[in-house]
Formats: sequence, C-alpha cells, structure tokens
Amino acid sequence: MASSDVARQLYYQPDIGMRGPFTSPADNHDAGKQNCRSLFLSGHVGFDSLPDQLVNKSIHQGFCFNILSIGETGIGKSTLIDTLFNTSFDDHVSTHFQPNVRLKAQTYELQESNVRLKLTIVNTVGFGDQINKDDSYQPIVDYIDAQFESYLQEELKIKRSLYNYHDTRIHVCLYFISPTGHSLKTLDLLTMKNLDSKVNIIPVIAKADTISKSELQKFKIKIMSELVSNGVQIYQFPTDDESIAKINATMNGHLPFAVVGSTEELKIGNKVVKARQYPWGIVQVENENHCDFVKLREMLICTNMEDLREQTHMRHYELYRRCKLEEMGFRDTGPENKPVSLQETYEAKRHEFLGELERKQEEMRQMFVQRVKEKEALLKEAERELQMKFEHLKRLHQEERMKVEEKRKLLEDEIIAFNKRKAASDILQGRPLPPTPTAGFKKDKDRKKDPGFRLELLCFDVRDQEIVNVDDERAKEKLERDRYHHREYQQ
Repeated sequence: MASSDVARQLYYQPDIGMRGPFTSPADNHDAGKQNCRSLFLSGHVGFDSLPDQLVNKSIHQGFCFNILSIGETGIGKSTLIDTLFNTSFDDHVSTHFQPNVRLKAQTYELQESNVRLKLTIVNTVGFGDQINKDDSYQPIVDYIDAQFESYLQEELKIKRSLYNYHDTRIHVCLYFISPTGHSLKTLDLLTMKNLDSKVNIIPVIAKADTISKSELQKFKIKIMSELVSNGVQIYQFPTDDESIAKINATMNGHLPFAVVGSTEELKIGNKVVKARQYPWGIVQVENENHCDFVKLREMLICTNMEDLREQTHMRHYELYRRCKLEEMGFRDTGPENKPVSLQETYEAKRHEFLGELERKQEEMRQMFVQRVKEKEALLKEAERELQMKFEHLKRLHQEERMKVEEKRKLLEDEIIAFNKRKAASDILQGRPLPPTPTAGFKKDKDRKKDPGFRLELLCFDVRDQEIVNVDDERAKEKLERDRYHHREYQQ
C-alpha cells in the first residue's frame, strides 16, 4: 500500500495551556486548526481500526433507548409501540380513576442479530381524563427532570460507574394527536410547550384511518402552523450528515406522521401483512399509500435513533445540568469574563456559606435573647399582678378581722347586758336563785377563777343597785337572807 493511500492528518498542539481549560469545544476546534500541521504517514499504523473497535465495544456493552408516549386514553399508544418493534409487550391494564396523571415505565431486553437493546417504554396513564386539565403535564415534566437529576447525581459522585449505569433519560417523546381534523387542543399545545426544551418531541396523528386523505393533509398543515405560531419546537431530523441529509429533509416535510397501528395479521394474496380490516376494506399498516407508519419506523429506529440519544445528552441534559450547576453557584467565568476554576468557585461558595451561617446564628441568638426578655417581662408582670392581688386580699382580710372583732365585742357586751337584765328581772319577780351545792364545787381558789362565780357576784351587785329604793320589807329581808347564805358559801 502506497504511503499516499494511508495518509492521515495529525493535529499538533504545541501549547494547549494558552487557550485555558475553560474554552468551549468550538473554540478549541478553531484554535486547533490554527495550531496544527498536516503530516503524511510513511506506512500503515493501525488507528484506522478505531471505528471497528468502537463498534465492537458498543455491541458488547449494548444500547439503551427510552420512549415516552403521551396521548389520551384509548388513542392507541400501546398498539403502535407493539407494531413498531414487531413484538407484543406485556402491558397490564391500568385503572383510569386516579385524580392525577401517572407514568408507568417498563423495561425490556430486545435483541436483533447480535445487537442488544434495553428498551424502556414510559406510558402516561389517565392523560386527558381529568376535568381540570391545567396541570396534566406537570407529572410528565417532573418525571423527565427526575431522570436528569438521577444521571447528574451519578456524574457528581466521586466514584462514578456510568459504564454500568442504566440510563433512564427519555430519548424521544411520541406525542399522539387525536384525529379531529380541525386543530390542536389547548392541552396538546400546553404540554408540548412545556416539554420541548426537555425532550425530543415527534408528533404523530393517531388512528389516521378515521379521516380522509384530503382532510389529513389539511390537518397536517394546520398542526404545523399552530406549533410554529405558539413557539413549540419539535424534533427535526438532522441534515448535517450527507449520507442521510436528503432523506431526513424529505421526512421533515411529512411531519407530523399519520400512523395506524395493528398487531393483527391478514393474508392478502400471497403475503401476510399487518393490517386492520373494516367493512369497507383493509388498511395495511406498512403500506405507505395508507399511512406513514413505515416513515416513522425508518426515521425513529433505522436512521436517527443514535441522533436522538445524542441530542438528549448534548442538548436537553446539558441544559438541565447547566441550570442546576448555576443554581448551585458554579460558573465558567467570573464577573469580568475571566475563567474561574472549580477550587475558586468552591472557596467562594464556602465563604458565602460560612457568612450565611454566621448571619443565621446571629439572627437566632438575637431572636433567643429577644424571646427571653419578652418572657422575663411577662413573668415580672405576672409577679406584680400576683403581689397586688395578695396585698388586696390581705387588706380585705384585716378589714374582715376588725369587723369580726368589733361584732364579737358587741356580742359580749350584749350578753353581759342581757344577763344583768335577766338577773334583775328574776329578783323583781321574787324567784329564788337556784341552790348551789357545796359538796361538788371546786376549791375556793379555783372557784374564784370561775366566770360563773364572778357572774353571781355581778348579779348581786345589780340586785343591790336596783332595790335600794324599794320600801318592801319582804324584799329587804330576802336580800338579807341571800347575803347571809352568800357569806356562808364564801366561808
């Protein structure tokens, strides 16, 4: 083999550091063209087998592809997926009485020749069944973001294992449009508008055999016009690869695809085809004159599956990753458009976090001191009120006690006066005093201390005073007799 036949271009970069570590890939590519030389090899080296090595590695590792199908209940999502992959997926019937939209993901292992494909089908259950459909798209957005977040967390790990990681990011969204023949529903526009920056959307008209060809063509034009006027960006098949540019450009003009799905096989002539049989005729699924199913399968699986995977990683996931890192405070450039290293960003965020922590601690301390002061003020106020109440009750008690003492003195005086009047009344009525036995009395010393004894003396004094001016001799004799008995009792 001549040396000119094995000539290869080698890129020589004498000073990589002059461009900095934060230049974009496009800048690096342009700078590389300016700082490289083209050399010719004098013989075969062997790196022309790199594509074969990559193919062998990819075949050994296998591929994954994740499809999200969105559409109303009963529109034919599961049937179309079965028809696309020429198999019957075990799809269990789901309830449609849930208040919100639910997403059901199922993963299958498929193999064609020596290529293994891990296929994940995510189906929306209950989409469009709600009375209020304003937030029907939100569970779908949350699911897509959750898959992006899972992949990002795996990337940010110190010990990453992306080689064995099961990538669950959605690569394509097949959006099923009801064949109304008029225009898109508000729910369709709202959902696709919220998803176009997160996933590759391919709109398809489901059950296209329910409308005529002329209505179908007008319906396609109406759909594309509404998508453009509402700013909805759907997936466009790439035209940068010369080998597929022409066919992709042609297929872009057929969007949205009008499809018919069927797993029923019918014999037409000498051929067995997938078709749907009606009283008026047969619709062949793989007949391009009947529907666009073949176009969809060719574009989705045969031609652009890898581009869908690449667009998901390079465009949608990178957008999500950039937004999340910016939320965390990471930037490629500083305020003056100067490159910022990860260490500088880390130190800046650490300093900011410590400052925020100190500020929060100071706020909590001030709040604690303020609450302690408020509590002390409340306790002091309560103590003052209790003291005032105690003093008030104490004064009331003293006043009540004085009143009781006065009433007791008055009662004693009334008792004494009553006894005096009673003794005088007994004397005036001539009733003798009750006999006082001498045998059972106490000693004289204790007798004199007895209040009864003092009361008797007091009664005698009263009697003396009240009968001084009495002329009755009998009364005087009675008085003398009582005095005599009293003296004897004292002796």
